[in-house]
Amino acid sequence: MDAPSDPDFELIVNDPQASFRWHRHDYPSAIARWNYHPEYEIHLVTESTGKMFVGDHIGPFAPGNLVLVGPNLPHNWVSDISPGQLIQGRDVVLQFAGKFVDEAQKVFPEFGKLTPLLEESRRGIEFFGDDARECGKLLVRIGASDGLARIGLFVCLAERMIAATERRLLAAETYRPELTAGGNIGIDNVIKYIFANIHNAKMSAAADVVHMNESTFSRYFKKMTGNNFVDCVRKIRIARACTLLDGLDLSITDICFECGFQNISNFNRHFRREKGMTPSEYRSYIKLRQPNHALAPSAIPQALG
Repeated sequence: MDAPSDPDFELIVNDPQASFRWHRHDYPSAIARWNYHPEYEIHLVTESTGKMFVGDHIGPFAPGNLVLVGPNLPHNWVSDISPGQLIQGRDVVLQFAGKFVDEAQKVFPEFGKLTPLLEESRRGIEFFGDDARECGKLLVRIGASDGLARIGLFVCLAERMIAATERRLLAAETYRPELTAGGNIGIDNVIKYIFANIHNAKMSAAADVVHMNESTFSRYFKKMTGNNFVDCVRKIRIARACTLLDGLDLSITDICFECGFQNISNFNRHFRREKGMTPSEYRSYIKLRQPNHALAPSAIPQALG
């Protein structure tokens, strides 16, 4: 799995005849990695479940997950897939430069209404419910349009996001990554190590993965991810638990041990600290929200209609 590392700088080359870049890509993909760029990004996942990394936020995602990512905020979506599995068209992405909005505002002052939303996006904004579903449909429709119709749909999408009330900020207000273009030294391999050893991940072994001593590794990991190693392992375990709680196959006790916790009391305590509710309360909450997370590929033709 690709996951947080020293984030790669992504160079986004826009068509000079287009105001923004819209594209769709599969997963796994060379561009589906822990990265950052100066452009704003609206990101929709149409299929699969997994872990979402936005700044120092780690949490689960499901089909219909819609996030507005601000400039230079590291991000990645890691799907739970089998070896060799390919998810076609998993990601629908729209990227635009802040300059586009600034120039538009000089001609159309109404674009200034985007400013508060764009400021919030520097921490990443996740949308839910009807807001996510309707914004997702507009995002998909943009890809099938051109000319002025394309701009019109972008304005509709921006207006809908401004009006959205079902949303939350993701990264901590104090999160400040140190970004170095092309400076990847392999901490993504550390996250892979944690995923593969979720029951007994150790910092000494993680430091060996990137050929550092423990003290150097500890400082670097904290600087680049916003979490110390123990907290990151806990967050990944809780994110894994959230994915399993979304299904009905395993009991909460089974999920506790599956995610590397030693006893149910410890699991409940850490889960409540991370999510503000118990695992059973979270499962009930997910059941209520499930209908609002449906924007799989089968739903896209209807969204285009």
